[in-house]
Amino acid sequence: MPIYLPETTSTTAESLTPRQIVAELDKHVIGQAQAKRAVAIALRNRTRRQKLPPDMAEEVAPKNILMIGPTGVGKTEIARRLARLAQSPFLKVEASKFTEVGYVGRDVESMVRDLVELGVGMVREERRAEVKEKAQQAAEERVLDLLLPPLPSPPHVQPDYGEGEGAGAGAVREQAHRTREKLREQLRAGRLDAKQVEIEVREKSFPSFEIIAGSSVEEVDINMKDMLPGLFQGRSKKRKLRIPEALEALAQEEEQKLIDMESVARAAVERVQGAGIIFVDEIDKVAGREGGHGPDVSREGVQRDILPIIEGTTVNTKYGMVRTDHILFIAAGAFHVAKPSDLIPELQGRFPIRVELEALGREDFVRILTEPKSALIKQYVALLSTEGVELSFTPGAIARIADYATMVNERTENIGARRLHTVMEKLLDEVSFDAPDLLERVVAIDEAYVDRMLADIVRNEDLSRYVL
Repeated sequence: MPIYLPETTSTTAESLTPRQIVAELDKHVIGQAQAKRAVAIALRNRTRRQKLPPDMAEEVAPKNILMIGPTGVGKTEIARRLARLAQSPFLKVEASKFTEVGYVGRDVESMVRDLVELGVGMVREERRAEVKEKAQQAAEERVLDLLLPPLPSPPHVQPDYGEGEGAGAGAVREQAHRTREKLREQLRAGRLDAKQVEIEVREKSFPSFEIIAGSSVEEVDINMKDMLPGLFQGRSKKRKLRIPEALEALAQEEEQKLIDMESVARAAVERVQGAGIIFVDEIDKVAGREGGHGPDVSREGVQRDILPIIEGTTVNTKYGMVRTDHILFIAAGAFHVAKPSDLIPELQGRFPIRVELEALGREDFVRILTEPKSALIKQYVALLSTEGVELSFTPGAIARIADYATMVNERTENIGARRLHTVMEKLLDEVSFDAPDLLERVVAIDEAYVDRMLADIVRNEDLSRYVL
């Protein structure tokens, strides 16, 4: 599943030292210092590589990382936050979704194609921001043309009608200009929002047939567009829209005219090749040597298909050939059943950095509930404030929530910090349901409230397996 996470930070990623990168990650992820150090070094090494001479930079391969740890301890979150920090195209995929070549399923090269699509989206948004003001001005002029059609241009060669005729034409143009400027002021002030104008909009058109055969979707897509260029362009039709909607539609049209998609594609491919990050989750699900018989999809075969991508190969996409030599791969898995040594040796060698993430305990849960920028308690307080309810938690209540989450994790399956989501939902079930109708707009959650809502469920082990 592609995840696109743009975010700006106070300093650029190039100037962040490993210590600063860890400090930024600490704002969102609790604990796991070893994993944070590993990804911080990997990100900094990218910056160092860019400063090397081209011949040396080509030889410096990224140091891919293998994260080992139980579910819910922050493996995915560390990779996601790193991508935000680096402003890099980032893709999260599950290794278990891929199948060996020759079987029906997703081929491993699709992860690179998806990453390129994300890179194109990122670059397009950046270019759109650059031309946004110019596009809005052009859209405004087009709307004014519809409200007040411009006067016809004078012919190149005019007969001499005398001074009075020329002065009259100039006065008419001056009057039209003043009227247009008044309309512009009214348009910007929003006084014309109720008016409607008729504009031509291009419909998005898609072919009404499916293509089943073909060496790859990208190649078929390119060939079809070459053979039938008019099929994918869409037809234009006239629509009556209110002024704000017309401005938005025309601005988008002007943006597309101003953005050179060929240069966007080139820039995106370069960015993906030099700064892309692919997070391969559930790598342990394809670990293990084959012991069974029959036509089951070979886990070792999936590993061998993934290997060339991580090792460095060239993938054909509709935006051009993309080399994966310098894409950073971060693999993760719980490795409850399999061990990292169960991966094929060639794949093990492509993940030189291995970090083990620790299981989370009670103290970690207390910090997760309160410290991060988007801590769970801050989220619930903000959500209920939209209903006019002021929610507060005492320190004792937070400690009790952490106790219950730890207890349930120990008695049932340990799902790490994800347990806090289920506990918090159960705890605030009544408040969330009754919030619009509450007469008392201040709700304080204390230890007694937490015990009343959760104690019986946690005590009944069979019930807690289903509820929490």
